[in-house]
Amino acid sequence: MADEQTRDRVRALVREVLDNALPAAEEEAGTASPSTSARPASAVPTRFINTAPEQHASPEPPFARDESSKLIITEDDVRGLARGARLRINEGARLTPLAADIVREQGIELVRRASRRGSRASKLVAVGADHGGYKMKEELKTFLAELGHHAHDFGTNSEDAVDYPDFAHAVARAVADGEAEVGIIIDGAGVGSAMTANKVPGVRAAACYTVAVAQNSREHNDANVLTLGSKTINTEQMREIVRAWLNTEISEDRHRKRVAKIVAVERQYSC
Repeated sequence: MADEQTRDRVRALVREVLDNALPAAEEEAGTASPSTSARPASAVPTRFINTAPEQHASPEPPFARDESSKLIITEDDVRGLARGARLRINEGARLTPLAADIVREQGIELVRRASRRGSRASKLVAVGADHGGYKMKEELKTFLAELGHHAHDFGTNSEDAVDYPDFAHAVARAVADGEAEVGIIIDGAGVGSAMTANKVPGVRAAACYTVAVAQNSREHNDANVLTLGSKTINTEQMREIVRAWLNTEISEDRHRKRVAKIVAVERQYSC
């Protein structure tokens, strides 16, 4: 009998010790962990860095001014805006050179109002090419007119040898400054022009060789400049790629969130 009572007291003591050793958080949950010293998952170091805050963490800042009713934005429309201010403009609006200078110097963020007519609405397209892409650029301008779009040609104007970065930069600058909605550049392979254009802040250039890649670059990456290689595709393929690229828009929030991270990375290296 004495041995039985001793065993009961030992069992009770063990239960008391275990109960007291249970972490408070697990007591509330009513569960016990086999390893009470294990760190929670959130405390485990990670190699990945979140380059942009979650979209729901902080709402987008308000617009400093709304000029979306105008198709031409002049220096008077942007003068007086604070550095980094957000300006809402029409999807098809163009900026005068002086307005573009102020936007660039003040780091003003241009947000184009989406057209109610959707992605098939007429666009102002900046186009450019080197000597290798000159012939295809001329065919591109004709095709853009057939689709109801307007082209702003930044050259080159012949097959005389030129340097592709000059024309890629001109097109990318026009898109970044809001002088054109999107840009299309053609050289021999499309790669060098994409590299050049992506050096311009605010530009997301994609070298595309198929319709699927073109659609993906717009829907997933919100590309605003398309580069093509005249030596890698023919005229018919160019027409199919351009049509698909212009008719596709970014649509889902999960894609917008990832594009925001691209922009956040770019801002880390901006002066």
